[in-house]
Amino acid sequence: MTTTKKILAFGASNSSNSINQTLADYAASLVEGAEVNLININDFESALYSEDREKASGIPEEAQRFYQLIGEADAVIVSFAEHNGSYTAAYKNLFDWTSRINMQVFQNKPVVYLATSPGPGGAQSVLEAATGSAPYFAADVKASVSIPSFYDNYDMQSQTITDGALADEVASAVAQLVLQ
Repeated sequence: MTTTKKILAFGASNSSNSINQTLADYAASLVEGAEVNLININDFESALYSEDREKASGIPEEAQRFYQLIGEADAVIVSFAEHNGSYTAAYKNLFDWTSRINMQVFQNKPVVYLATSPGPGGAQSVLEAATGSAPYFAADVKASVSIPSFYDNYDMQSQTITDGALADEVASAVAQLVLQ
């Protein structure tokens, strides 16, 4: 078995202090020997998707670059932020534009889905929605993990999950990103 060589990782949030970006970076760092491309979805911001905009201007370059980065990766790690029980508007907009290139946004790549929040829910609602819809968008979800109460379970100084069981769960999840 060979470890995945190229990991694309990102937090599905446009917050400049995104705990989901932090979690995605942490998880990707656990894949030994991987070349990690940690992207920030703020670099892919586009006008709000609409059919009229698509007809008038085509698909934005940002969505095309995002789709290309997924295609170039051997595996993907996404950590979902939750806004009112669903995806952030920033991620949903990027995803909507990208799905217009190809509904198979994740291009059958092995994927680990994560989610966290400051509260005890750990963004489980959005994680369940993402995991449930994954087959429609060609995401080969190998594992999904929710981290509740992020600031109680993650040490920002040492950049580690402090709860042993949660740390093991994330490590086990990313270990699934092994090519056979």
